[in-house]
Amino acid sequence: MRKTRFIFILSLITLSSCGKDNDDEVSQANVTFNFSHNWDATDVTNTNFNTIQYTNANGEELSITKLRYIISNITFQKSDGEIVVLDGYNLVDVTNSTNLSFSPVTTIPTGDYSNVFFTFGFNNEANYNNNYPDLNSATWNVPAMLGGGYHYMQLEGKFIDNTTTETGYAYHAIRAVDNSGATQVFENTFFEVDLGEVTINNNAIFEIDMNIAEWFKTPNTWDLNVLNNMLMPNFNAQVMMFQNGQNVFSLNTVNQ
Repeated sequence: MRKTRFIFILSLITLSSCGKDNDDEVSQANVTFNFSHNWDATDVTNTNFNTIQYTNANGEELSITKLRYIISNITFQKSDGEIVVLDGYNLVDVTNSTNLSFSPVTTIPTGDYSNVFFTFGFNNEANYNNNYPDLNSATWNVPAMLGGGYHYMQLEGKFIDNTTTETGYAYHAIRAVDNSGATQVFENTFFEVDLGEVTINNNAIFEIDMNIAEWFKTPNTWDLNVLNNMLMPNFNAQVMMFQNGQNVFSLNTVNQ
């Protein structure tokens, strides 16, 4: 009887030890996303703002006076479909040089991921009822007549128009809304930015680039003389922004 009891206890200890070893094998990593900006490979920071020095695809000379945008729903997906969604969102504010780096609280398991992506703006579930006090205080809200919720991006500056006059522009991205009928009609204009495959071995830093020039370039050559202000209620303009945004972001490197 004593021998049997000894073997039973030894088995329990062994099983407990094995379970602990297996748990320890799944290590966790912190991830950070750094956001940099360029105009067709020329670096852009807020020190470059307020000076007309860029030329868009339509040939208009322009400056940047404000640039800020939301990224959210950072997702790591494995080949078997398992996903890890990181909590939080980040209002990248180039104008004030704040939130250029985002480190979510949530960690991720190390390993191979077939796809990493984030959302530019908010999806419809998140973009609802002005629930974020920090964004409210940042004057990031969209008026109720345009559907409420929040901006996706505010890009502003001045350009030399076709009368050689320095004129302001406000390239603001929101969810597209058509108010021309009896009821509002919406079209989703947030989009996912695909960063591709990655293997996470340790804490990782993702270097993300935004080419600002692409907002004016592909597939829609943007004519600032026609589309410079009052773009939020302009359904077609919002759809064009969505289309042009598909090539704006790119992954530079992942440092581990």
